Formats: sequence, C-alpha cells, structure tokens
Amino acid sequence: MSKKQKKSLIKILVAGALALAVNLIPYEGLLEGTPEIAVKIIKAVLNLITYLIVGYETIKKAVRGIMKKQVFDEHFLMAVATVGAFALGEYSEAVAVMLFYQIGELFESYAVGKSRRNISNLMDIRPDYANVLENGELVKKDPDEVAIGSLIKILPGEKVPIDGIITEGNSTLDTSALTGESVPREALEGDEIISGCINLTGVITVKTTKEFGESTVSKILELVENASSRKSKSEAFISKFAKVYTPIVCYAALALAILPPIVLMIMGRDANWGEWIYRALSFLVISCPCALVISIPLSFFGGIGGASREGVLVKGSNYLEALANVKYVVFDKTGTLTKGVFKVTDAVPMKDWVEKSELIRMAAGAEVYSSHPIALSLIDACDVKPSQEDTKDVKEIPGHGLEAVVKGDKIAAGNAKLMKSMNLSVPDISEAGTIVHVAKNGEYVGYVIISDEIKEGSAEGIDGLKKTGVSKSVMLTGDARKAADAVAKKLGITEYHAELLPEDKVNKVEELLSNKGENEILAFVGDGINDAPVLSRADVGIAMGAMGSDAAIEAADVVLMDDDPRKISKAIRIARKCMRIVYENIWLAIGIKVACLILSALGIANMWIAIFADVGVMVLAVLNAIRALNVKRV
Repeated sequence: MSKKQKKSLIKILVAGALALAVNLIPYEGLLEGTPEIAVKIIKAVLNLITYLIVGYETIKKAVRGIMKKQVFDEHFLMAVATVGAFALGEYSEAVAVMLFYQIGELFESYAVGKSRRNISNLMDIRPDYANVLENGELVKKDPDEVAIGSLIKILPGEKVPIDGIITEGNSTLDTSALTGESVPREALEGDEIISGCINLTGVITVKTTKEFGESTVSKILELVENASSRKSKSEAFISKFAKVYTPIVCYAALALAILPPIVLMIMGRDANWGEWIYRALSFLVISCPCALVISIPLSFFGGIGGASREGVLVKGSNYLEALANVKYVVFDKTGTLTKGVFKVTDAVPMKDWVEKSELIRMAAGAEVYSSHPIALSLIDACDVKPSQEDTKDVKEIPGHGLEAVVKGDKIAAGNAKLMKSMNLSVPDISEAGTIVHVAKNGEYVGYVIISDEIKEGSAEGIDGLKKTGVSKSVMLTGDARKAADAVAKKLGITEYHAELLPEDKVNKVEELLSNKGENEILAFVGDGINDAPVLSRADVGIAMGAMGSDAAIEAADVVLMDDDPRKISKAIRIARKCMRIVYENIWLAIGIKVACLILSALGIANMWIAIFADVGVMVLAVLNAIRALNVKRV
C-alpha cells in the first residue's frame, strides 16, 4: 500500500470512529439543562469536524474544478450533495456519503495500483548497466552508451542489456518477463539473444547487434507505456458519455428541487421544499458516473497488463477490443507458421556419374556469393564448404536463379523456368519444398529439395483459433504451390494462396476485407519487412516479436514476444474476457443507477440507497475490473 493510500485509510478510520462516537453520544444526559439550540450547534460542529476530516480533499478539488471552469465532475456532485444535506440538517447522512465515497476512492486507488504493479513488473526488465569489454577490461556503462558491435559480458543473475549474438560461452536464460514462459531456454554460442532476459547460469560474451534504443527491451517498454493513449470505442464512448451525462443530471436535480414545489404552490398545496431538495440531493449522489468512468479504463488496463504477462503486447485498448471480434486470421507462412530456417532434405542426381554430395556442392558453388536463405542452406549442407575463389562470372537471373563458372565448369542453379530457358527438360517432382534444379555445362544433372520446418506450436495454434470461434484461417506465401499445399495440409488450413509477391499479399488481404461482415475483424500475422504493408492494412496486425523485423513490429498492433502461434488464440480469449467484464460493468452501473434515480425522484430512495448506488456500485465494478488481470487460466 502506498503512502497516499495509507493516509486515506487513516482518514477513513478516524472519520468513521468519530462518526460513530458523534452519533452514539447521549447528549441529553451529558448536557442536561443546556438549551436545545446549543445541543444542536454542538452536534453540528462535531459532525462538521468529522465531515472535513474525510471530505476536505473532495471539496478542495470541486472548488479547483469550478475555478478552472471544469465544473461537472464527481467531486462537484459529491460536494453539492453533502453540503446540501448538511444545510438540511442531515448531518449523519452527509458524513456517511462522503465517508463511503472515500472508501470507494481507496478501492479504486488500490485496484489501479495493482494493475500498475503488474505493468511495473514488466518494466523491471529494463537493464541498469552493461559490462563492456574495452582493452581486455570490463567497464560498466549505461546501455544507451553502448555502440553496435561492442562486446559485452553478462554474468549469472544479470539482465541481458542489448540484443546481440553470443560469441563465447553457454548459458540458460529466464525469458518469463518477455514471453510468459516459465521454463528457462538454452543459449549456445552463435545464438541470437534479446534484451530483457535474465542470464541464469554461465558467463557469456555477446556482440551487440542493435543500439539500446532499437533493442527489444526498449521497444517493449515504449509499447507498454504508449498503450493507454490508444482508447477503445467503449472507453472513448464512456468518456464522452460522462461529459454530457454529468451536466444533464445536475440540471435534472436542480429541476427536481425547484419545479415540483412551484407546481404544488400554484395548485395551492404544501410545497415542502425541504423534502424535494433532499430528493434532489439523493438524485445527485446516485447519478455520479464514478463506476463507469473508473472501471471501464481499469478493465482495459488490466486486460493489457494481463496479456503482457503472457508475452502478448497489445499497443492500445482499441486493439484489445478489436481482438475480441476477430473472425478471420490471415497468416504469412515463412517465419510465422514455419521456422524460416531452410534445410536441404534431399538431393536427387539424374546422372549416374553424379553423387548426391557432388550435386549439392555444384548448387552451393553457384550460390556462394548469395545471402539468400536457400543459398545459405545449400552451403550449410555441403560436406566440403565451397570457396568464393573457385566461383567466377556469377550472373543472377531475376525470378529464375543463377549461372556461374565453378572450377572451370558452367553451373546453372535455379527453378524450372531457368532450365526451360536453357532448353533443358526437368522431371515432374511430387515432393513438397523448394526445388533447385542444377545443370552442368548445358546438361541437366539433378535437383536438390529444400524445406522449411513447421514451428512446433503452429498446428495447435490453428486448432486453438477454430476452438475460439474464428471462422477462417488463411495462409499467404510466396513459395511454390506444392510447398504451400504440404504445409497447409499439415496444419489443417483449408484456404491458402501461393506464389505471391508482397503486393499480391496486400491485394489478397484487401479482397478478404471487402468480403467480411461489417462488425467482423480480420487479423494478419507476419514477421518480415515485406509483411509491414499488410500488417498496417489489416484490422489488427499481429507481429512475431522475437525474430520479427523492426518494420513488422512497428507496423503491428499486437506483438507476440516468443513467436508462438498458440498465443494468438490466447490473446483473443484474453480480449474477450476483458470485453465481457467491460459490458458487465456498463450494465451493472447503468441498470442500478437508472432504477435508483427513478426511486429517488419518486421519494422512495433515501440518501443511504444513494450511497449504495454510487459507492457500492463503484466498488463492485472496480473489483470486477480487477478480474481482467487474471489471465493464467484463460
């Protein structure tokens, strides 16, 4: 509990004890013989002291709001209602209204504090320093001062300050603050690691690949800090509603206090001004929109905080609301549903004098200057690594492949179109994967099959989406149709579109957007630079945060910190739980308030019912909103 909360609690306890004492004092016995007017004055003074202890801050805020011409807020409503009750001699009710209002404020402060503490736990991933190796010595530096390419040493128990590649040592990393995963991950020499993790075991040396401002931890903190600035439709509506609603109920209360007595006077009946003013004051207390204004943003804040603990960063409550209505999910394939790591799975020589290993060396020799993933997989599969010195006269043919002179032989490596342009026929291949055909000195010698591995959680992720009620999952890829078909069948995706260029993906998403229902949301999931335009165009863009490109993360509305496709269905379920809580609070607050307002206008509801309609409903709504933080079992 914060100092401010402790101070509020002490004020409430002191005022509550005084209120009980003031109302239980046997004035007649203690002040026997004292004039009745003096007894009343003593009662009034004691109640006023109690009232000021608990209500001084509220009155001060109300006066400040009037001076700033921001009159109509909950502080103004409470101040007018309680001062009015005091003026009518309803001392105990005035004190009770302010006392219970402060109890509600304390509950709200505690709930917001709990939400912020959960966010703060995430903020603890920010590193305080980096151990930089300079001239063989370790120098502690602020992460902001560490340049790209620096060598930093990370000791057991320290946070990884900046993204980089391990150049020396092995360890295990705690990634729970980033991904929500409790199981530590192995980190070996040559692995990429991201900032924000905690080094658990060995000493590792890391070569930084980004500046701190562009590193993962910095991006996460920025996303979380800015999330509250993007309001949902529900949140924006409540804010607008409160601005219009509050002055209306104030004028309605004024009308209730004045018009009925005037009408009764005209009719020649007893106006009973005191009774109508009391009804108006009860009306004011009931009408206070605290429950809505406080609990709705708190629900969204809790939903975003809960999702972040599970490794799902939502950039604003508007995207959380949109996630709850997702009906179509469109996936990029490579790096999203698959690992994006290409491996040679087979080599098929078509000449007796060519062996598998030699066929792979031919293709790798032609591709030795390329940094394309397919070229790297060919080089990695060679038993003897090709040398760039052996390869000359490299000619790249866009959309076809490469031609080069390798150790004096003219080698061509590429797709079937390249072979066709050389008037060479290729066999009909049924295997799934990327096919690299190879020709030597104008003669077709065979082909190499390269495949991309499917991620472990992809099939479960697609199945999870079906269970959440997502109508359709679609896969878009630039790969050949056979490779796309094989992946789609393994994952249970019925609709896919292959051999697409980046602009084709945008057009395909545009087509899907035009065919969906008005209130249905389409989400696109991707990881690469070429996915950024599609992520921006979709209703909700979801990016892979661990290995995804900066452009994709920047363009996305939701970021999955561990690249796990299973987290998509979890994010949708978290969003739906959050929206259920939002709607529950809206109906709870409005329903009870409307009923009590009618009863108050009719003179059936007194100030005690008004206290429940305001403070009681606010406490119930706030407690309900806290449930949005609990997402472990969602």
